[in-house]
Amino acid sequence: MTGTEPRQTTRTTDAPDGAPGGARRLVLLRHAKAEPAGSGPDHARPLALRGRAQATQVGQTLTAAGLVPDVVLCSSALRTRQTWDLVAGRLPATPAVTVDDALYHLTVRELLALVHELPDDARTVLVVGHEPTMGAASAFLAGPDSDQGAVTVARVGLPTGGYGVLEADAAWSAWGRGAALLRHAGRPAD
Repeated sequence: MTGTEPRQTTRTTDAPDGAPGGARRLVLLRHAKAEPAGSGPDHARPLALRGRAQATQVGQTLTAAGLVPDVVLCSSALRTRQTWDLVAGRLPATPAVTVDDALYHLTVRELLALVHELPDDARTVLVVGHEPTMGAASAFLAGPDSDQGAVTVARVGLPTGGYGVLEADAAWSAWGRGAALLRHAGRPAD
């Protein structure tokens, strides 16, 4: 796959423990480093060489941390699709993937609406998107017991190739302001 075509595949496995309850994890990933804006449309900006390395490292880190997604929501921008393709290449399983134009200009409110619609059997969900939404949503969802360093990073904004990891025992439909623990915000080595 060249990264220019959205990859849409499905996986039908249950959560690792097979239980209907338990923690749900939301990983909000900002696309990896892209080429500078040029004469073409922003939507078509590809990843820079550095971004390709970042995305590969994110995939390795997510796998090592047990954050393999059941569901992936990915912006249709070229740089987010390329980020996802490189992350996916380092995962041990292929999740259900949705590539959507609406994720390109997504607001925190719109992201929360998508979270509310997630299937209850999805335990780990990855959203591959853009700033300022990925960082702002991480900070918005972070509850008072969250890692305060991570909250600070999220409020400033996630760096390219950075992600927030949020966790809550609540059903997706119950997620809202301060409803989750923000456990990490930053790049894999942060």
